[in-house]
Amino acid sequence: MRENLSSWNDTIVALATPPGLGAIAVIRLSGPKAIDIISSVFSKNNLATKASHTVHLGKIINRKEVIDEVVVAIYKAPKSYTGEEVVEISCHGAPLIQDDILQLLQAKGARLAKPGEFTQRAFLNGKLDLTQAEAVADLIASNTEAARKTALYNLKGGFSSDLQVMREKLIKFSALIELELDFSQEDVAFANKKSLEILVHDLQAKTNDLLESFQLGNVIKNGVQVAIVGKPNAGKSTLLNALLNENRALVSEIPGTTRDTVEEYLNIQGVMYKLIDTAGIRHSTLDSIEQMGIEKSKEKILAADIVIALFDASTTSAAQIKEWQIELAEASKLIFVGNKIDIAIDPSLEKDPTLKDIIFIAAKDKKNILSLENALHQKVVGDGLNKEGTIVTNARHVASLKRLLFSLNDVETGLLDNITGDLLAIDINQALHYLGTITGQITNEDQLDFIFSKFCIGK
Repeated sequence: MRENLSSWNDTIVALATPPGLGAIAVIRLSGPKAIDIISSVFSKNNLATKASHTVHLGKIINRKEVIDEVVVAIYKAPKSYTGEEVVEISCHGAPLIQDDILQLLQAKGARLAKPGEFTQRAFLNGKLDLTQAEAVADLIASNTEAARKTALYNLKGGFSSDLQVMREKLIKFSALIELELDFSQEDVAFANKKSLEILVHDLQAKTNDLLESFQLGNVIKNGVQVAIVGKPNAGKSTLLNALLNENRALVSEIPGTTRDTVEEYLNIQGVMYKLIDTAGIRHSTLDSIEQMGIEKSKEKILAADIVIALFDASTTSAAQIKEWQIELAEASKLIFVGNKIDIAIDPSLEKDPTLKDIIFIAAKDKKNILSLENALHQKVVGDGLNKEGTIVTNARHVASLKRLLFSLNDVETGLLDNITGDLLAIDINQALHYLGTITGQITNEDQLDFIFSKFCIGK
């Protein structure tokens, strides 16, 4: 499949560093004429005779006019990122210089690269599989330590290795069943059906583990929405400011000060949290603007992954907390936080054993804020980041894994019903197909264009 798609014979060029003013910029060429093109404009030509993985200082020249003094690195096929001849030009970072060099290289025969085309060529030339290629984009986009580690694990082939082991085991049994079909008239059994049952159960368990890891993977990649809700003047904006360690939200003793939601991001132990300070919720208000804010707050509660239910611990009783537990949201996404313990704590809160999970803080003095951060992290991530193995972060992979599981269930049903080998082989091949769609062993050009179009140009 890859050979049919890898039919390019042109050379591409793009800026590999962010556009704009900078100390240096890197321009990348890839393709069969990459070294020839740079040699035609480089003061020290004959780069084709130089060894791979070497760097050369010289000048980029256009019709005897020096554009810039640059450093050129050459990487000869197949020992390069794309598997083709690759040239990287480090020039000064003035936008004018970048544009002049790009235009000159295009005039010499290079084509401006499409988004992600360098990595797409690396995939098509067998340097990366599709999960590794997608991990490149994830690594570039990572904004937390957890996202970086997960992307790097997949880039190194951790996920690919898991899938390859699954694929090899299925191929082995598929081949044995096909062999049985070739000798069907001689009543010879090459495939041990009991062993196949055990294998299918193992593959089902592995697939389920990968699917379940997506809950954590989605958190790592996309972050967590946390809505801070409560009555007016409970200290929601003060809590937001305490978590951010800056005065981001307007704080006032006047109830109803926050009329609209305030959203900010916070990195807690390697995971990104989107904190949403909502308007205070009360049953009735004559202020139409405040009422609009309250309605918006209720929408945020429904959409949030976690809800911090903040209350004034000095004036709120245990009975009121229990009412809110029923009213607010499902228990799995609720964290009750009692604020203003610097003033007092209602005695009923401390006496009721059913309310032991409440976190008590003084947002104004930033007391016990770390305990709240730890509770957030534990509720969302737990010990997941410390576990070895693959964490699925890509929705495309999840869709294929679900189809793989359906196919494995069909194989299991077929074994239990003792169906013929030819029908069993169809179900096994279907499972192999869905495994192949994840790694890119089974794919099509439209799918590849969609996946790589989301990459940045120059990667």
